[in-house]
Amino acid sequence: MTGQHHIKPYGDLEKRSDSFLQFWKKKTCVLTKDSLNMYADVKRSKVKELKLQSIKKVDCVERTEKFMYFTIVTKDDKEIDFRHSAEQTCWHAEITLALISYQNREAVQDFKTRQDDESASPGQERRMARAP
Repeated sequence: MTGQHHIKPYGDLEKRSDSFLQFWKKKTCVLTKDSLNMYADVKRSKVKELKLQSIKKVDCVERTEKFMYFTIVTKDDKEIDFRHSAEQTCWHAEITLALISYQNREAVQDFKTRQDDESASPGQERRMARAP
């Protein structure tokens, strides 16, 4: 990504339902820099937002002739299964890249915050470091 504006994926994913029968439900999805937004219908009237901060990893990628399957694992160890047609955008890769980008932004922000805190009160930081 050399200076180009990266267009986030938009399209259809199927999400396995949490119900006993585990049907695949079609969702129109938009991946942003902070979340995966899933809409139950084309009108986008009701959205379910899966924030990147709540995702631990994208796991279990499997390809068949018709579909690409993957699992999103949340930080509370909930597994959410998805699939899309094999010809479609590689959603698992796009979500992984968005997650890495998000984590990098958070790490830089944390580092800057820590630097600001240390320059504001260096003595206090040292005392806190020795506390049990």
